[in-house]
Amino acid sequence: MSNLSFSSKELGKTGEDIAVEFLINKGYEIIQRNYRFSKTGEIDIIAKDDNCLVFVEVKTKGNLEFGLPDQAVSKGKLKQVKRIAEYYLYDKNLKDTNCRIDVIAILIEKGEVKTLNHYENVVLL
Repeated sequence: MSNLSFSSKELGKTGEDIAVEFLINKGYEIIQRNYRFSKTGEIDIIAKDDNCLVFVEVKTKGNLEFGLPDQAVSKGKLKQVKRIAEYYLYDKNLKDTNCRIDVIAILIEKGEVKTLNHYENVVLL
């Protein structure tokens, strides 16, 4: 399978599927995928890690042309995830809930996962 066969949307969905499987294997419970708040954006994965609610941003790249996927998650994107996470807590009436934001960065080349890095607690809520 060649990278050229992936559209960016398909690559993103594949990365999210890989991230979900990775988190489940680590013992996380997946609560929701692709939580949308209006047109402001979405959170890729909402999961539970023991007693902590985890909002996960997944960044998947098909090549290193513009750097590592780890470097592609901007401060602005993390601020957006934080805003949507705060709305999620409000929307679901969750108070006094331990939360964090994680990033999973995946590089897929020639249809194969080359790297997967999981960064926990990149932004405190």
